[in-house]
Amino acid sequence: MIQQPHDKFAKQFLEELLAPFGEVRTNREVTDEARFVDVLFSPTPTSATNAETLGLLGRIAVLNTTLLEPFRNQPSKTEVRNCLQKLFTVIADAQRKANREDTTIAENDLARLWILAPSASKALLKAFGATLDLENWIEGMYFLPEGIRAAIVAINKLPQTPETLWFRLLGRGKVQRKAVEELVALPPSDLVRRNVLEIIYRWRISVMAQTELTKDDQELIMNLTQAYQEARAAAVQEGIEQGVQQERRQVVENLLRFRFGSVDEELTGVVDSLLQLTPEEFARVLLELSNLSREELLARFDSHR
Repeated sequence: MIQQPHDKFAKQFLEELLAPFGEVRTNREVTDEARFVDVLFSPTPTSATNAETLGLLGRIAVLNTTLLEPFRNQPSKTEVRNCLQKLFTVIADAQRKANREDTTIAENDLARLWILAPSASKALLKAFGATLDLENWIEGMYFLPEGIRAAIVAINKLPQTPETLWFRLLGRGKVQRKAVEELVALPPSDLVRRNVLEIIYRWRISVMAQTELTKDDQELIMNLTQAYQEARAAAVQEGIEQGVQQERRQVVENLLRFRFGSVDEELTGVVDSLLQLTPEEFARVLLELSNLSREELLARFDSHR
């Protein structure tokens, strides 16, 4: 099954965000004729504890089994119906399993479908009876009639708040570019930021190897350029730091071999401790190394532990 660039990016992106909170399955085949759910997520009992870090995405994910179907362009009526058919198949499978186990599934525990669209026209929303529920949800989320258990998320209508960031990264044009700016502006210590930038970095490298890119693909590449450059800079810096550490380790190990004949487990511990020193302390110890006995060296770094 061929994956388009946006499809691949969206699945990897959603999988990365949701993985800490439950089971994520991408390209999940459902029975009936062969059909694949883009992202099928099942929350763990404890996932609600930290899911608020994902804002709106976390709120959606912990409700129940979740089908996420991201689109690069507004879906057609046929595409919406295909998504609904996947939902009903997933629900039917769950009900058959419950029947076999002689249990029941509460209505609120049945799977729910979220169609992630960059936009949704009035005609599309009207065709499926999708309406806002502003008492419980924010602007941009259009719910189909209650029994269908589905919603269309019009990403361009979502408010530009931290809560919606992870959805807006899957939008188009200005919406996506603004979300990328917000992503890059997050503190470097933010683990989700780092992981998402890493996904964008790897995805960009793989996509640029393709010979044929559509206008949609090219737009997505342009929109994610800032995030890619940020990730690349971090990767380069990390590579430099790793290279420096590797050179330092080699220098120290060579000196210890020359001084003591070999580097055993105890001396390897000394090397590890040496590499934690500041550059000034590191240089000073190297200068003293030729005058220290093995016992003095071990004693000095044993006191540092």
